[in-house]
Amino acid sequence: MLLNNRYQVLQTLGSGGFGETFLAEDTQMPSLRRCVIKQLKPIASNPQVYQLVQERFGREAAVLEKLGENNDQIPSLYAYFQFKERFYLVQEYVEGETLTTIIQKQEFLPENEVREILASLLPVLEYVHNQKIIHRDIKPENIILRHRDNKAVLIDFGAVREIMGTVINSQGNAARSIIIGTPGYMSSEQAAGRPVYSSDLYSLGMTAIYLLTGKKPQELQVNPITGELIWHNYAAGISPVMIGVIDKVTQYHPRDRFSTAGEMLQALESDFVPLDPTVHYVREPVDTQPPSFAVSSSSVSPNIVKQDLFSTTNISSTNKSDVGESKKNLILGLVIGSSILGVFIGASVIVGFMLNRSSQVVEPKISTSIQQPNKIQQPDTIQQSNTIQQPDTIQKPNTESQISETPKPPIDNYSWLSQRLAKNADLDDKSALDLDIMRNSVFARHGYRFKTIKLQEYFDKQPWYKPKYLPQDFPDNLLSDIEIQNVEFIAKYQDSNNKRYFPK
Repeated sequence: MLLNNRYQVLQTLGSGGFGETFLAEDTQMPSLRRCVIKQLKPIASNPQVYQLVQERFGREAAVLEKLGENNDQIPSLYAYFQFKERFYLVQEYVEGETLTTIIQKQEFLPENEVREILASLLPVLEYVHNQKIIHRDIKPENIILRHRDNKAVLIDFGAVREIMGTVINSQGNAARSIIIGTPGYMSSEQAAGRPVYSSDLYSLGMTAIYLLTGKKPQELQVNPITGELIWHNYAAGISPVMIGVIDKVTQYHPRDRFSTAGEMLQALESDFVPLDPTVHYVREPVDTQPPSFAVSSSSVSPNIVKQDLFSTTNISSTNKSDVGESKKNLILGLVIGSSILGVFIGASVIVGFMLNRSSQVVEPKISTSIQQPNKIQQPDTIQQSNTIQQPDTIQKPNTESQISETPKPPIDNYSWLSQRLAKNADLDDKSALDLDIMRNSVFARHGYRFKTIKLQEYFDKQPWYKPKYLPQDFPDNLLSDIEIQNVEFIAKYQDSNNKRYFPK
């Protein structure tokens, strides 16, 4: 098929309610340059609507041209034309893979790679927003990792598709009949047809959760008390900074998110303080139902996910209200008691002091105890434990057959070994068992299957572990330079200090 007497269609890349997308060659270029052609069709067959769509299509094409010219991570617009009541955009072909395709292959990405993707995309979003444009459909399918430089490229802006949904209402005025966005990745205000700049940031945060966990938004549950997404338990080992940034940007109300992409990037690259420093994430069982989404027939239906024994929840704002209520009751008691004693001046001083303090939240302390499933208990007083228990000292066996028990999971899962170099101070307090687990966790995080039965049993119990490769099939290029150096450093430390628990 030859479009506009110029573009030879090679294959169909996709199709949807608005039209189709083709991979084509430009026959009027000496190089036969490849390009992507988007064919769009208005949903209303009406001369008046067609005239409106035609005018708006030209304006939006000019916007896309400007965006692509000034930012290397947005595809360039080569041309646009109309033919038989259909509208066509001819854009740069980006050689690479969408994030959806990558996750289908790898199941999830380590934090350092997700951090790089976010750091690559946020300046692009800041540029787009400075042009007073909202993308409105940020999701893994619309982000391509370009092969030549591994940069994230943002594709498929929603404004042009929205134009195709133009209709004429009962008063004879042009109106929108569709909401652009994808259920699960779309914020509540965008679903209501009122997107703001932070709506794009919300979608990017949901995309990051998908990359870190391999879970689509419809597969995640919500806390029935706070309404917050429960995702931490699917991404063990994620740094507090990353958790804090994602939690803030996926807040329900726009005012509680980052206001700009630049602000989000700054938080990601610094020691970001979470939304509320008095909120601590604790491992507690959660009994919740999956969230409800209004989805189209083409979207993925929500699935009920079997809840893991250890789920991540927040000490919710309800608890903070309870603290405030207790304070008010205390204040009331002080007033009554002071009235009875006749010490009115003293009572007024106490009331003033307590009222001033009541607006502050008392910092709850972390409980390291594990509750029984299907119950969330909030004890009156929770003592914080600063002691990290190490596995009991174990005599080094000569053979694996002498190991009678599967090693207990340590509190630290050593994900930092993918982010910084290890030092002697990181190893000195570790037992031989800890060091073997620590060193092998680098391979486990990339899906390595272990010949050592006890190691395999140990990592099988880790929520983040997804075995993919037999030892002989493990790719040599999966480990980063930092990870390779850390593995070698730990092994050398073990040999020099006679701290090998499992035989070589």
